[in-house]
Amino acid sequence: MKVETTAAISDAAHLCVDMQNIFAKGGVWETPWMERVLPVISNICARYPERTVFTRFVTPEKAEDRRGQWQAYFTKWQRATRGSLPPNALDLVPELARYAPPALVIDKPAYSAFFGSRLGHLLVERHVGTVVVSGAETDVCVLSTVLSAVDLGFRVIIVQDALCSSSDTGHDALMTMYRMRFNAQIELVSAEELFDMWRPD
Repeated sequence: MKVETTAAISDAAHLCVDMQNIFAKGGVWETPWMERVLPVISNICARYPERTVFTRFVTPEKAEDRRGQWQAYFTKWQRATRGSLPPNALDLVPELARYAPPALVIDKPAYSAFFGSRLGHLLVERHVGTVVVSGAETDVCVLSTVLSAVDLGFRVIIVQDALCSSSDTGHDALMTMYRMRFNAQIELVSAEELFDMWRPD
């Protein structure tokens, strides 16, 4: 069951979460679906380049730079710390990097794009009322970002054919949760439906 929506989109930003080389083919956190959704996300960026904000998950230089469970996490994932990664691992994938600028790039230290970043202030400054979400991964950083956006009162629209995950089970579970538990606050659309609802400025 898909959440039906007919309301046109205005005052929106396209929030593209963590489409970085580290998640691409050959990356430490390879997400196999990324290649499949890249053309869809690229098409969204091409239509709304000035309204697109890319986020990058920036790992610490070394595990000891983070506190608590994050330190334990990056001790396990030492290969993903900046001290161990290739120089371009945290960059946006080339297919999307070409849109910035005019698209903006926001760095974040945790899963949610709103945590420890200037994203919330940026969206308020731009009078954004709606966030259109794409990116990686459905059940980790996208999930955390979406729930933060809901908490902040944004209209949240997820482009379901523009998400990717390394876990089919996790992706499917989250799509079900969005439909069944958050259908009053989260709308699911295809890219084709998005383009009908959101006319470029």
